[in-house]
Amino acid sequence: MKRLVTILMVFTMAAVIGAPLGAHAAGKKAKGEVVMKAGKKVHLFHSGTADVKSEIALNDLIPVYRTSTVGYQPAKAQEQVKILKEVGLVKVLSYIDEHHFEAEIVKGEIKVGDIAKKNTAGLLVQP
Repeated sequence: MKRLVTILMVFTMAAVIGAPLGAHAAGKKAKGEVVMKAGKKVHLFHSGTADVKSEIALNDLIPVYRTSTVGYQPAKAQEQVKILKEVGLVKVLSYIDEHHFEAEIVKGEIKVGDIAKKNTAGLLVQP
């Protein structure tokens, strides 16, 4: 019995000490993370459907958003609650191919994987 209590205490201490370290590391920027600033050109990937092509025109200014996880829904513990935060603005310069636009960052700091949204069209930012 004494041995069981000792083992449980060790596991409890490890959980208490280890939890803040993981939470602290999540907020830090990854070393290899690419951050693109104003003036840099990026590619915007889209589905290629007619509605996206008709909605996005050359010289359009499109806001760019980043998703961030803020927690979990209490009823469904596996579904994450995410919010969109505006992080920048891009200007569409040209068509590259059937699924890509070329754009220039007008303001903000944009990362690979951010989403440019205009009405119902969503475009994935790529370097």
